[in-house]
Amino acid sequence: MALAKSLKPLECYGEPPAGVDTANLSGKLIVIEGADAVGRSTQIVQLRQWLEHEGHAVLDTGMARSALAGKGIARAKEGNTLGPVTMTLYYATDFADRLENEIIPALRAGFIVLTDRYIFSIMARAIARGEDPAWIENVCGFGLVPHAVYYLKARVKDLVSRVVIGKGAFDYWESGMDYHFGADMYESFVHYQTKLIGALDKMSSRYGFTEIDARKSPGEIFSELRGHITELNIRKVNGAARPVPIPAPKSRRAAIA
Repeated sequence: MALAKSLKPLECYGEPPAGVDTANLSGKLIVIEGADAVGRSTQIVQLRQWLEHEGHAVLDTGMARSALAGKGIARAKEGNTLGPVTMTLYYATDFADRLENEIIPALRAGFIVLTDRYIFSIMARAIARGEDPAWIENVCGFGLVPHAVYYLKARVKDLVSRVVIGKGAFDYWESGMDYHFGADMYESFVHYQTKLIGALDKMSSRYGFTEIDARKSPGEIFSELRGHITELNIRKVNGAARPVPIPAPKSRRAAIA
């Protein structure tokens, strides 16, 4: 996979998705990355409301939301039996379906696409579970280069308190319990999230992330994100606040074999 620094926004890191036309994309692709409980979803909601108020057409999306694989991922995770390679390919398929049937049509229509996690989380999760970095980069090479990746960077000890206070319990998969990183869920969470954050930290310089201190208050983070996004000089769709419709998907092909 090529580095973002050598590519223009909305070019593919590797081979484009088979049969998918990536020409004439006029929208903006903005990614919010970070570990579990770091506050990504909160920021996505606020950013969408702000951008729509400013007159922009916005699509927000995220992992495991595709029509093709989203429900399947949820069902598979209920049994706690997914192997690391199967999980990685499942999430890659989910992303491929959303890219073809949601993200690219929205970009072609001039939308701002806000995505809660991107291929970087797929890669970080795989690397944290011991998969070959070169392999997973190649798998995810069909992804488009975003206009910006905002990485909400946190320490593991901050995540622990947020999970306990905010969610009340550790998630089996976000704790890496499928890979038994520790004797209990807390210990496994700490070890797994340490590996995950380490992988994202390495990607930060490699792919040109804009790092934001996730220890700040949600309001401070939103203000910082808003300032960065304002600098992207995003044009309104046809100069109007009303979104243009996204073309209906032509198929449900997955770009992953």
